[in-house]
Amino acid sequence: MAAKPSPSQRAAIVYNPVKVDLPALRTAVAAVERDSGWAKSLWLETSVDDPGTGQAREAAAQGVDVVVAAGGDGTVRAAAEGLRETDVPLALLPSGTGNLLARNLDLSLNNLADSLRTAFTGKNRAIDLGIAEVERPDGSTESRSFLVMAGIGLDAKMVANSDEELKRRMGWLAYIDAIRKALRDTNRMRVRFRLDDAPWRAMSTHTVLVGNCGSLPGNILLLPEAAVDDGLFDIVSLRPEGFVGWVQVWVKIVWENGVLRRSTVGRKLMSMSREIRTLRYLKGARFEVELDHAEEFELDGDDFGMVVRFTTTIEPGAVRVRIPEDRELDHVEPDERAQERAVSREALAEAEPA
Repeated sequence: MAAKPSPSQRAAIVYNPVKVDLPALRTAVAAVERDSGWAKSLWLETSVDDPGTGQAREAAAQGVDVVVAAGGDGTVRAAAEGLRETDVPLALLPSGTGNLLARNLDLSLNNLADSLRTAFTGKNRAIDLGIAEVERPDGSTESRSFLVMAGIGLDAKMVANSDEELKRRMGWLAYIDAIRKALRDTNRMRVRFRLDDAPWRAMSTHTVLVGNCGSLPGNILLLPEAAVDDGLFDIVSLRPEGFVGWVQVWVKIVWENGVLRRSTVGRKLMSMSREIRTLRYLKGARFEVELDHAEEFELDGDDFGMVVRFTTTIEPGAVRVRIPEDRELDHVEPDERAQERAVSREALAEAEPA
């Protein structure tokens, strides 16, 4: 249901001072407050020690009607973590490099006025929240939330190798240099994993990604069946062997998923192609992974250090996100979910018993 303007309504702006033009943002917020009839917003600045979780919790405790996350993917992830188990909706004001959740929800990326209009007058869409329980090499554990993806391997190494100053100057293109560095690491991982209540399995892999969303910048559709509100993770394992294997992976995710899948003719062509063993998909609500040695771990494009084990679980509809008032809500039918999980079980059966 669309938000109804009221003088008693108030927003909180949780902003990353490094990512936003604060004077311009304050001016734009004041204009939309006036036009929408809202009270003066609560302004909360993030910090290195707290990138948005504590600020979002404080805003919810003060009874605001919406929390606006103004920053990159890290700010959005942290704010969502702070709003867990509350009814306060989250609005996105994309100001970073990836803007992964905003892209997957098809929200405005470079239009401040449009983003603020959605924040103040849009409607709410319930989306799933991922929870990652990780174990460090020293035996310590911690729990973090995520909205887009969690991963080990190439993706995590790419994040760890990325240069923040280069990202600031060049945007997403800066990751090309990080990918070049990550691809120098030819070590494959030996992992044990368990999907939901299935038996433990083992595999050798280069990268494992657990996704709540599927799209990346550059027209890359990594997880084509992922939906933000289906109560399930989409999981992919990349297992390329040498240069030819990487070419197969690239053709699959960029050409087939990113181009062919978007048209009826393209989908027919895809139906005639066979799956490649270098890319395997799974789907489930709980995914446990044990590593044979410590690996870099990432959440929503941020580096979260080294882990030796992680478990991801999903909380269906745990976060409400603001979308444009005139946007229709997507819906995944129960029979579609059952069919997708059946396909996942077939892929799971191909893995080695642990």
